[in-house]
Formats: sequence, C-alpha cells, structure tokens
Amino acid sequence: MNPYQQLYRQLHRIHGPQGWWPLLRKSGARIACRYHPDDYRYPKTSRQRFEIGVGAILTQNTNWGNVEKALINLATHSLLDARAILNANPEHLKKLIRPAGYFNQKTTKLRLFAESYTAWKGTIPHRDTLLGIWGIGPETCDSILLYAYQVPVFVIDAYTKRIFKHLGLSSETDYETLRRSCEQALPREPALYQEYHALLVAHAKRYYSKKPYGKNCPLQLS
Repeated sequence: MNPYQQLYRQLHRIHGPQGWWPLLRKSGARIACRYHPDDYRYPKTSRQRFEIGVGAILTQNTNWGNVEKALINLATHSLLDARAILNANPEHLKKLIRPAGYFNQKTTKLRLFAESYTAWKGTIPHRDTLLGIWGIGPETCDSILLYAYQVPVFVIDAYTKRIFKHLGLSSETDYETLRRSCEQALPREPALYQEYHALLVAHAKRYYSKKPYGKNCPLQLS
C-alpha cells in the first residue's frame, strides 16, 4: 500500500463516507442541500449535473454555506437550468447569487457555462474545453468533471496541499504535477476520487483551516 492509499484509509476510518457532491432536495416546503453517503449514483439527471457545475463555480472564494443560499435562490426562481439562466435578466441573477460573493463575475461565469452546457447536448466535455471557458480554472474544471460526469480526475485544492505538505507526502504546489501524482498512485475510480477529495476537505476543516496548520492532526504516515 502506497502512502496515498494509506492516507485515504486513515481518513475514511476517522470521518466515514461523506456523500459529496451535495444536491438540492425538497422536503415539504423546504429546499436544502443533502449529502448521499455511500451512494455514488449521482447525478441522476441532467438538472443535477448542471447544478453541480453551477455549485462548483459559485463556491469559488467562498464557503459552501453561502453557495447553498445562492443555489436555493436559483432553484426557488426556477433558474437552475442552463436555458433559464441564459434567458434571465443578468441583474436578477446577480441579486439571487449575491450570498456567494463576487456576484458580478460569477453571473458572467454562470452564463458562459450555461451557454457551453447547452452546446454539449448531454455529452461529456473535454477537460481542455472546460478550461477554455472564462472563469473556470483547474480546480473548478476537475470538480465538474469528477462529480457531474464521473470522470476520474483528482481534484486538488488548498486543503489537499496543506495536508500533503504537513504529512511529508508532497511539497509540490503545481496543480497539474500534484494531480498527476495522485492519479498515478491511485486506481482510476471516480467514486474513490470523490470520496478522497471530500474526506480531505472534511479533515482540513477540522485541523487545517487555521494556523498553525495540522495542530492535533491524528494522521501519521509510516
């Protein structure tokens, strides 16, 4: 077992399955984001696939709680749909996604993503195609591919880099280099990559969100 696999087993033992990507569900009159631990069949619909893409864009530079508020606003106004977003008044969109911050830029990003999404007609976009959309960088791109399309690409975020560095697993900071290292060390399984990324985030929120990073972290690689 290599260190990457060992780390995954430790994280899973500590935190259990996470059930990412959270998706909106209606319970009575209330709409909220729900997780689905150990159920890797999602997304089940095109609408859910588009929702994941929207969430991946909205979560840039903010926390998920703010994203959830923006997603609920969009869903309440029947705007979690690519064509609906393209037909909507941009000023109205800005108001709805304001909780996620950077609403001027994110409105433009959502409209560009929606335009591309309709053009794909249900096909899986190439990674270079996603990266060619203004406002979609590697982390957002790979989140969309992994969670919306089940493409086995490993998502690298700041939390991942902090944990890997603290454990001496890797001091690499280049996104593509670190992504390839993870993919070479692990089986190319979308469910594994989804769970691994979610576990790293869950662990980092507890032990790596404030300096000194890694204080009281129970992880230890032999």
